[in-house]
Amino acid sequence: MIKDIKTIILGGFSANCYLLKTDRGFVLIDTGRKSKRSKLEQALSSAGCKPGNLDLIILTHGDFDHTGNCAYLREKYHTKIAMHHYDSGMVEYGDMFWNRKSGNWILKKLVNIFFKITKFKPDYTIDEKSDLSKYGLDAKVLYLPGHSKGSIGILTDSGELFCGDLFTNRKKPEPNPMADNLNELNESINKVKGLKIKMVYPGHGQPFQMNSYK
Repeated sequence: MIKDIKTIILGGFSANCYLLKTDRGFVLIDTGRKSKRSKLEQALSSAGCKPGNLDLIILTHGDFDHTGNCAYLREKYHTKIAMHHYDSGMVEYGDMFWNRKSGNWILKKLVNIFFKITKFKPDYTIDEKSDLSKYGLDAKVLYLPGHSKGSIGILTDSGELFCGDLFTNRKKPEPNPMADNLNELNESINKVKGLKIKMVYPGHGQPFQMNSYK
């Protein structure tokens, strides 16, 4: 059972992180950029999350602004990392264009120059058949490709959707403009619009009520 949701907005070009407090410990959704590590750790500490009670890190996809602190947190907090297998090569090879069709060599070279990507191997792969109850989560995995091939969301039984980069809400709720496959992104948006969702927790920007999305 989820007892509390802590929104951790790290700012800059970093993705948001979401810390879920459960009956047994904590689950962290996404980890932000490496440059925001100190701010993330302060937020974890203030919430009572410490080595030994962080049960799982779930990655919504493989981009470096979501995965930057994974390897560090796994070692320090003695936890495990889970993500969809379609994006696992992005973190294993340190290449966010590993499975993207739209990546061009110029953009890839710039990313590799300006952003050092930490390589690691996830402990588990998860998909819509995965059981999250063993981590204290009354929630399910949603497969939401479009931004990346292996993008997922986490939907709680009470209607909170942690959507990764499906949506953003910097100025208003909208689809993420950076889509690897626009058709798949639109299909994923239509998929979540057909579900009972109260609040959306995006990878960038403020959480918003689903009924405010037009």
